[in-house]
Amino acid sequence: MTTTAASDVRPDPAKPSADHSLAEFGYRQELHRSLGRYASFAAGFSFISVLTTVFQFFAFGYAFGGPVFLWAWPAVLAGQLLVAACFAELAARYPISGAIYQWSSRLSNATFGWFAGWIMVIGQIVVVAAAALALQMVLPAIWSGFQLIGDDPAPTSADGAANAALLGVLLLALTTLVNVLDNRVMSLVNRVGVTAEIIGAVLIVVLLLTHSERSPGITFHTGGAAQDGLFGALLVGSFTAAYVMIGFDSAGEMSEETHRPRRTAPRTILTALGAAGLLGGLIVLGGLLAAPSLTDGHLAVDGLSYVLTSSLGDGVGKLLLGDVVVAIAVATLAIQTAACRMLFSMARDGRLPFASRLAKVNPRTGMPGGPALVVGALAAILLLLNFASPEAFLAIGTTCIVMLYLAYAMVTGPLLVRRLRGQFAVHGTDETGTPLFSLGRWGVPVNALALVYGLFMTVNLAWPRAAVYDPAGGHWYFQWFTVLFLAATVAAGAAWRTYRRRATATPDVPGAVPVSAA
Repeated sequence: MTTTAASDVRPDPAKPSADHSLAEFGYRQELHRSLGRYASFAAGFSFISVLTTVFQFFAFGYAFGGPVFLWAWPAVLAGQLLVAACFAELAARYPISGAIYQWSSRLSNATFGWFAGWIMVIGQIVVVAAAALALQMVLPAIWSGFQLIGDDPAPTSADGAANAALLGVLLLALTTLVNVLDNRVMSLVNRVGVTAEIIGAVLIVVLLLTHSERSPGITFHTGGAAQDGLFGALLVGSFTAAYVMIGFDSAGEMSEETHRPRRTAPRTILTALGAAGLLGGLIVLGGLLAAPSLTDGHLAVDGLSYVLTSSLGDGVGKLLLGDVVVAIAVATLAIQTAACRMLFSMARDGRLPFASRLAKVNPRTGMPGGPALVVGALAAILLLLNFASPEAFLAIGTTCIVMLYLAYAMVTGPLLVRRLRGQFAVHGTDETGTPLFSLGRWGVPVNALALVYGLFMTVNLAWPRAAVYDPAGGHWYFQWFTVLFLAATVAAGAAWRTYRRRATATPDVPGAVPVSAA
């Protein structure tokens, strides 16, 4: 079963939200098209959420890499921009919810694409849990009363880990409610939150740089790094940047709810990543320069929250931390929304358990409520791992990065094969009659570098370093958590697909998804 390639159809520029842009792929327009360009940008930027992710993983990056871990930032940004450029091309040609699943299925085959979507959606659920845990890095620093369990707020302590799980579950209840209400409410919350985050991030950068205690030359030092050697420090230090710069594909996830998605999504994918990469890098630099001390141990434990309150004073510092709380809440909401769209897209093709329920869209709100409840519940269950051991905080965070990086490679890989065979359409126009975003002659080298980078980082992030994943020793399952979780995800997916084929006694032919498309 095949469909006409998106790039071969010229949409009516007078109807930017016309249903035929989706109908050509065999789908009905059920989600409400209400998102403009800024809302599309907000979807990608809020998933990345520099304030959430930098505050959450700064301490880890510094602890293992020392000040030199900053230089992993531009390297990761460059690699992810290569990936984002490939995704921008695909977003213009396949403006469909479930971006990774849809793109991989059309570039390779139904089975490979299904596993890409399955790994991606499980990874997104883990990211939701990881984002919700970030509240622990900020709320107790604002007011000790937010430490509801025990006395030690450090997320690596038993009290801090348990409290992080409790705060995270409360946040998930709120974001799940918003994801059920209405996509206009979700979009409004996203836009307001992203605006507040950008303003807050700029203020933090300015204030930190104007309160510098040392020169930028300190960033060439590895002093205090737990990881031996410059290369080792950069490899582990890159976890921070890798965790921050994922999720830019969310603008593609929201394509079915975006006006003129062929024109809008490619641009917002790139601008969301570029803006987040620039702001995040400056925040990391500002934190290193403004920290009262690089050797007293606080920076490797309390991270940027310590820098803000100690360098800027409790008043200004806590006000800015309040903005970080807003960013964390909006990031959790945006990530959950992206996971919901992935579940919806796969269920609509009948490719998941309970597909008919997960694919149901409320005609009044334009929201698929079932996926929101499933994602919220599964993320909350993951948070319970934090009650078992503080190491779960890091295990959950790094696992979600690996899952997304692997899913990304399952798109850039087939895309490169298509390019080399001359089967990837580079022509076509968007809703305004303008040529679709295209890398042109740079397509093959950019795509190849994006794939090599993605595979290298997947191995780097998943490598079972005992010093990183099980520093206390005695918990082999945390050292191997990422590998085991990924293996379990693939095994569960394979088991369900085997059961489905035997139960239906029919070949695995996707609904509206073509086995191949030029």
